[in-house]
Amino acid sequence: MKTSEEVQAILRKVRRIELKTKGLSAQIFSGGYRTKFKGRGMLFSEVRPYQYGDDVRNIDWNVTARTNEPHVKLFEEERELTFMLLVDVSGSSFFGTQSQTKQEFAAELAASLAFSVVENSDKIGAILYSDRVEHYIPPKKGKAQALQIIRHLMQPRPQSKGTSLAAACRYLTNIQQRRCTAFVLSDFWQDTPHGEGLKIAAQRHDLIGMHLHDEKEEHLPAVGLLPLRDAETGELLWVDTDSADVRAAHSRLYQTNLENFRQAFWRHGADTLSLNIEKPYAKTLMEFFKKR
Repeated sequence: MKTSEEVQAILRKVRRIELKTKGLSAQIFSGGYRTKFKGRGMLFSEVRPYQYGDDVRNIDWNVTARTNEPHVKLFEEERELTFMLLVDVSGSSFFGTQSQTKQEFAAELAASLAFSVVENSDKIGAILYSDRVEHYIPPKKGKAQALQIIRHLMQPRPQSKGTSLAAACRYLTNIQQRRCTAFVLSDFWQDTPHGEGLKIAAQRHDLIGMHLHDEKEEHLPAVGLLPLRDAETGELLWVDTDSADVRAAHSRLYQTNLENFRQAFWRHGADTLSLNIEKPYAKTLMEFFKKR
């Protein structure tokens, strides 16, 4: 159980994130917010007798057969969107070489997205995952919901260090029956394929993969013999960073992993973007959403 001092420290961090991101949220989804996402559908409203000019494709054949008169189904546009945040809290998410870790950046980014959603009176929920689902927050409206998501992201305390996006996608598919827009926040560092779970989730939902990375993951600095520990397996490896070949191999590994992530999402019609955790992200997100 947390002490009162720990609770107050978390609340102060939540407040700082709220103040920083609420201004950004208005910019990120500015202009044509609802047209940027494919979450809207048509909900059944009622059945009424056929009238001249009605679309014959909407004829309700069951009611028509019972009444012996043609009837059509009427639909109305879905009035609200649902958004889900799938946030990677595996061991590698706690890596960071400068001012913050990927997990801290993910919490701030998630806050910006969450406040953008609640300001537009839509629902937002979250799935925190490692190689299992660590925590699920059902989608709801309102500022309190956004703050609840931020609090959980500030202190995720995952039970596992591994990563499985496929497991998170399968969970999303099982619990979210209606179409939603799902933002996946992760570094996507994993050797195993994303699998059938990603494919099915992308077919049912509007999926957006947000690749979070630290600059040192892309370009290893030349600082001599360096111990590197795998954050998910615990394996320790000594690396000679003065070697140009070693640095080049590391950069190739990063680029291969990035390309695998992009191809996995693009293959299933899902969007992607990459964000450096040490650089401002509002402009990048605005440009990304404008292209949708």
